[in-house]
Amino acid sequence: MPETNHTQITMLNFNRLNPNTPLAEADIIKDTILRHCIYNGNQMIPQMATALGYSVPTIAKYVGELLNEGYFIECGKMDSHRGRKPIIYGVNPSACYFIGVDIARFALNIGVMNIVGEIVYESTIKEFNFENTPATLDKVCQSVREVISQSGVEISKVLLANINISGRVNSDTGESYSVFNFEENDEPLASILSEKIGLQVRIENDSRAMTFGELSMGSARGYRNALFINASWGIGLGIIVGGGLYYGRHGYSGEIGHMNVYNNEIMCHCGKKGCLETEVSGFAIHRKLLDRIRQGQTSILSSLVASGQPISTLDIVRAATRNEDPLCIELIEQTGAELGRQLANLINIFNPEAVVVGGVLALADDYFITPIRSSIRKYSLKLMCKDVEVVVSANPLKAGMIGACMIARQSFFPQNK
Repeated sequence: MPETNHTQITMLNFNRLNPNTPLAEADIIKDTILRHCIYNGNQMIPQMATALGYSVPTIAKYVGELLNEGYFIECGKMDSHRGRKPIIYGVNPSACYFIGVDIARFALNIGVMNIVGEIVYESTIKEFNFENTPATLDKVCQSVREVISQSGVEISKVLLANINISGRVNSDTGESYSVFNFEENDEPLASILSEKIGLQVRIENDSRAMTFGELSMGSARGYRNALFINASWGIGLGIIVGGGLYYGRHGYSGEIGHMNVYNNEIMCHCGKKGCLETEVSGFAIHRKLLDRIRQGQTSILSSLVASGQPISTLDIVRAATRNEDPLCIELIEQTGAELGRQLANLINIFNPEAVVVGGVLALADDYFITPIRSSIRKYSLKLMCKDVEVVVSANPLKAGMIGACMIARQSFFPQNK
């Protein structure tokens, strides 16, 4: 197979790299053909011509160029009773790749996706405890390089990495205002990550990336208007409007965890008091669990607390679901009920088709989901909630990684309208 040449295709639609780059007509046509087949599968030249509105000779010319560049392959011939059998063309799965990185509180999830949307390699680094420090930033970058090496994919074929960051993220400028925004760094975080990893890097809010993963390949697929709740160490919201992600003016939409809800004098990590996250989150459950154990209540996790070992949200969920730990069940159910009350308010505002519940706490299943459903019915308007489906994420632990991969691919090759 000829050596793949990315110099033209890779610049066509990734406007964040250089939005002022003029595009030749030939490049636009090739890119349109390529994107059409990425999202519609293998096709014959006449099919492409009909769908895209170009002549058969024009499509044939540029399909030939895409074959020479390594983006297309021949996928067989169509049975025909007359003359030559027409050739079916498709996108070469190994033409290029995308990296998706999801930075969770107690794990680092990294995936490698090919151009046709298949996860070809993934790795979960469990020996990871997120801290907002330069050392953690370096560990993330080192881990990405190691996973690419382990995957066997040539780094020259990786076009873009998308890294999920919690908090306020402007994905257009590549700036993060909550995480890894150290004073000594004047460059946008995406540029710093690009330099450290040796790849073009894009950043995205973690909850929004999870939402895109569910919209593309998960439980939100098919919904035009829906809400995704990321119930993990913190609480985040992804908003689907008209079948796409809602960003807001600067990309900061969805900060449900920092709505001022309580007069509890508990300081949130954002610097304010009374945020939803202070009572409804994995972090809040963790705090309450430790307080209750120290007050003399027992749990299967008591020995870990006594020894000072770290306890993750997943540890608490597993204590409830696998060991039926009464204290963990109680705290998870309380959190679900209170989250449902807040979601009822959002349902009254957005009138969505569905609420998709993801994140680590979604793994608690009925202990978490049933109280959410009950509170939604109790506190939202009947006309608003009667048809709202409350569904669980297709893959609570991997939705962020899948979404990061999908966003990277979508950023480079937007779907033809």
